Amino acid sequence: MAFLPLLSICLPCNGNWYYNIIFRKKIYNSLEDLQIDVDHWLRSYNESRPHSGKYCYGKTPMQTFLDSKHIAFQKNISNIKTETDISFNFVDSSVS
Repeated sequence: MAFLPLLSICLPCNGNWYYNIIFRKKIYNSLEDLQIDVDHWLRSYNESRPHSGKYCYGKTPMQTFLDSKHIAFQKNISNIKTETDISFNFVDSSVS
């Protein structure tokens, strides 16, 4: 069995600190057990703790997403109508 040296990693980088600590301290007997812990961490990361990001304003990432979902929907390219998408219904008065 080969051992890889631990690389020095910036702790707050995208939650890598969690994975580096939890996977080092706990041995998982199945993927299901691992998935349970990862799901728990993702829930707490996205739904429990406030975030200090630029547009979060102290809300959780999930609350920020839910609050701005309508803005993302409006800006979605498939929802933007162009002049060629607009159909005009002209009444032809010459046809009787």
